[in-house]
Amino acid sequence: MLPRRRYGLLRPLAVWVLRRLRWQVEGDIPEVPRAVVAIAPHSSNWDFIIGASLMLVLGLRVSFVAKHSLFWWPLGNVLRWLGGIPVNRAQPEGITVTLAAEYRRQERLWLAITPEGTRSAGARFKSGFHRVAEAAGVPILPVYFNYRRRVLGFLPLQQPRADAAAGVDALRRMLLSKGERREVARRSV
Repeated sequence: MLPRRRYGLLRPLAVWVLRRLRWQVEGDIPEVPRAVVAIAPHSSNWDFIIGASLMLVLGLRVSFVAKHSLFWWPLGNVLRWLGGIPVNRAQPEGITVTLAAEYRRQERLWLAITPEGTRSAGARFKSGFHRVAEAAGVPILPVYFNYRRRVLGFLPLQQPRADAAAGVDALRRMLLSKGERREVARRSV
């Protein structure tokens, strides 16, 4: 029922990466074919490496959005194979429509979105992930990074709320209470 994929020789490499970095998973992975995966806090480029490694180890196919200008040959083929969906960020109102259509097109789709949209500490959660889940009629799967404990955790599924602002705020509190940002060392010049 989950969106799955075989990754061949990439899987042992991902196992090695997670062991080397000493990352683990906690929580239950729900058996649902479609969901918006809201991942926070987003504080490091390592988020992608750790998250992608976990996806490879578990054999999950998790899609992501990326700006359409990245989808040039040959990088575009690789990004699509990994689950990339091109979007034009200059037209944000069209992104929700595009992604809702993608859910209608695909029987199984987990779409990872970082609600903060940036790696800056204290960034507010944007409502796009909630709007996409509501428009597509799919649940939201909250996933958190806890860098201190080296854990990527799954929380229970949440349904999008009619009051999007309240839904976003509830998910923000839930994710940030479990997650812990990676502190970036600042160097003085």
